[in-house]
Amino acid sequence: MARSIWSGAISFGLVNVPVKLYNAVQRKNIQFNQLHAADHGRIQQRRVCSLDGEEVAFEDLVKGYEFSPGQYVVVEPEELEAVAAKKTRLIEVEQFIDLDEVDPLMFDTPYFVAPAPGAAKPFRLMVDAMRDAGKVGIGRFVLRQKEHLVALRVQGDALVLVTLVYADERVSPESLEDAGDGVADVSERELAMARQLIEMLSAPFDVDRFHDEYRRALLALIDQKVAGEEISIAPPPQEPAALPDLMSALQASVDALAGKGAAKPKGATKRKPAAAKPKATQKS
Repeated sequence: MARSIWSGAISFGLVNVPVKLYNAVQRKNIQFNQLHAADHGRIQQRRVCSLDGEEVAFEDLVKGYEFSPGQYVVVEPEELEAVAAKKTRLIEVEQFIDLDEVDPLMFDTPYFVAPAPGAAKPFRLMVDAMRDAGKVGIGRFVLRQKEHLVALRVQGDALVLVTLVYADERVSPESLEDAGDGVADVSERELAMARQLIEMLSAPFDVDRFHDEYRRALLALIDQKVAGEEISIAPPPQEPAALPDLMSALQASVDALAGKGAAKPKGATKRKPAAAKPKATQKS
């Protein structure tokens, strides 16, 4: 049973809806500990001063910001408290927008929002109204002493809050090193073949088809080792031979899918290739 991590209210206009916040994602990463190879003793991390090499007690630690190489300014706890976001119990909705106005790169962490006891009716009214309007609420709230920009969206009968990154936290594509300029001539024949390949691989999205195969294999390996079984390491698969050009790779992909129905994603439907536009070349 999931436990709430925050309680407060959603505020829009003069309306307050008491709610609780729940994690919408449960990470399932496998954690390893560092051990001493000789005796499998657990490695301990110690706080050591880089100047005198002495271990430092927790109560002797302070927070410092490096403003130039090797130079730090110390910030005291009361100074951090003074500039911290004002602690409120409100998710303050400032505006409603269409979902496609939000850059997908801005989505960060999702949470479920549920009504607090006694708030079922105003909560349902808000969710139904947002669904009917087809709108997403944009606002702010404070979680763990940090103010977050958030989007509130209806998903089925549930309300989901997603924290957003700020505009200045996004990386511009123009800043990528060694990424090329992305401009090249593409023939109409190559474009038509690429469209056909996309159509053949098109299918309704079924999230249950996809699994963390690495985590499954890693858990199986750990179970084998715990049981004392002998581990055999399979040779790495051979890389497929490189095809001479892009058109050959496209044609080989289409031929492989056409010859093996099992290679098509479950739920895919056959479609006719899209008609090529009467244009000699296209920039990508």
